[in-house]
Amino acid sequence: MDLGLPDGSGIDATASVVRISRATRVLVLTGHDDVAYLRRAFEAGAAGYLIKDAADIELVQAVRLVASGKQYVHPTLGAALLAPDASPARLGGPGGELSDRELEVLRMMALGLTNAEIAKQLYVSVRTVETHRSHIHQKLNVRNRAELVRRAKEAGLLDGDDPGP
Repeated sequence: MDLGLPDGSGIDATASVVRISRATRVLVLTGHDDVAYLRRAFEAGAAGYLIKDAADIELVQAVRLVASGKQYVHPTLGAALLAPDASPARLGGPGGELSDRELEVLRMMALGLTNAEIAKQLYVSVRTVETHRSHIHQKLNVRNRAELVRRAKEAGLLDGDDPGP
């Protein structure tokens, strides 16, 4: 299951699949490498969560584990799943709240980093960064980088930090 479906939410679709057929095991394969999406997917009934950038071997392993009744979480998100949600207040707009990863990307964008530089620092693909940028623009209802920088400043994301690795 992908989380970004053209006609709706993969989270909602996962919940529907699990509700209709308890025996069906859902493995989420997505570009969203944020623990907030991971938690929502598992709350909806997903049995596994894998990032699209994963190697072929990881995909096969994830499918086998989920099919055998076990759970699978992409290694880079495994520890984050166990951590308590440490951010009670979130930046958001008409399109919803930004995830932790989207906040991180917004901060780096506001500091002037390119998509490629952000991707390198976050160990994700440029396409993943582009997806995060698109979600940030939609959620905050902003049209350009200047508006993004203003929102990041207002949220205190630029206070004395450098974008170092």
